Amino acid sequence: MNSQRNDARPGMLSMDQLRAAAAAGEIHTVVLAMVDMQGRLVGKRLGVRHFLDQVAEHHAEGCSYLLTVDVDVNPVQGYRMSSWETGYGDFVYVPDLSSLRRLPWMEGSAWVVCDLQWADGQPVVASPRQILRRQIERLAAHGLEAFTATELEFIVFRDTYEQAWHKGYRDLRPANWYNVDYALLDTARLEPLLARIRNSMDQAGIRVENSKGECNFGQYEINFSYGRALEVADQHALYKHGAKEIAAQEGCSLTYMAKYNQREGNSCHVHMSVRDLEGRAVTATPNGQAPSVLFARFIAGQLACMRELTLLLAPNINSYKRYAKGSFAPTAIAWGRDNRTCAVRIVGHGPSLRLENRVPGGDVNAHLALSAMLAAGIHGIEHELELEPPLQGNAYTSSRPHVPRSLNEAAALFASSKMARSAFGDEVVEHYLQMAQVEIDAFEATVTDWERLRCFERM
Repeated sequence: MNSQRNDARPGMLSMDQLRAAAAAGEIHTVVLAMVDMQGRLVGKRLGVRHFLDQVAEHHAEGCSYLLTVDVDVNPVQGYRMSSWETGYGDFVYVPDLSSLRRLPWMEGSAWVVCDLQWADGQPVVASPRQILRRQIERLAAHGLEAFTATELEFIVFRDTYEQAWHKGYRDLRPANWYNVDYALLDTARLEPLLARIRNSMDQAGIRVENSKGECNFGQYEINFSYGRALEVADQHALYKHGAKEIAAQEGCSLTYMAKYNQREGNSCHVHMSVRDLEGRAVTATPNGQAPSVLFARFIAGQLACMRELTLLLAPNINSYKRYAKGSFAPTAIAWGRDNRTCAVRIVGHGPSLRLENRVPGGDVNAHLALSAMLAAGIHGIEHELELEPPLQGNAYTSSRPHVPRSLNEAAALFASSKMARSAFGDEVVEHYLQMAQVEIDAFEATVTDWERLRCFERM
């Protein structure tokens, strides 16, 4: 996609506006970004003249190993896409000009996200953005479009990233030393940082709704307005990246780890509704209180496919430590009306009726999570699944199916899922199974502090 759509939101840029800003000396750099398997932004910083004269129309290149490396950017074998045997050639970066915007926290910089192609023009099907594009197209074939929002939590520390590294990420100083959920007085102490993140994102064209304290020490959440699935996923990646950069500039650090310590983990609740292609809401019954037949099937698909698609919602070893009873992270695959103990919570009414998937943590790749939810919803629609009655009461004590308890279990379910292979294709399934196996192998080869504490003297 090489669209030049622009809208009235502050910070968004058309190509003409970028040319004018470059001529006025306001913008000198364009950050050319792709989304990797972990949901991170990687790419290049380009001189604005080079971007305007060459890259905007003729594209750029980057090494294909970026979708086959581990978290530490070590080349990993076992991927079909790229290896020593293939010579680690290049992707083609195709800028999506509709995403072009200013980066207010990086003076003189603009940003654009890219789709990935091979040299022959074929899409890189296992790239997160292409996976999501495919599911959006599949939903459109049913005459529907998804609208979504992500609620991303993080923990702020008074240590810089460099200080945290040298401390081995132990004994860090959280921004608050007690529960600040919904607190106003205590969160005001961090308002200079939070306000800068909120205002910077708003100035970059990401509409801010609110920020609030959360339960863990130093834990916060900033929420943004809903939108179309691909745009929201792109904005999620940019916000996650930008908040880290702003925190670093302010002498702090923050983490999106799903489970940093024994207290509450970082969640990423994902809200989703669907409309027809004319923009009409189709999620509620005429009285506006209950899911329509179509949306009930969409929700039923979430429940039916949750276990086999959890790998795309919880991609790391650490993700699974978050699923603990009484933690506000779900353990039971059930749905309920405004019930925070369930994996799927239904909220709103009328046009705002929507589902909230509470399984993803702060470490999630939003492109993959939204892809999984769309694929599950499509499965429910195509198979006309019947929605079970809502769970009443405490889902933690129910007998409903359990969220996978480990990355090993989630990977095995994903590998054996006919639904996943039908929705995503074998290439995508095998690619992300390899990603999971790399993490499992790395963890199993590591001697942890826990093992030293348990075994050094007493074994």
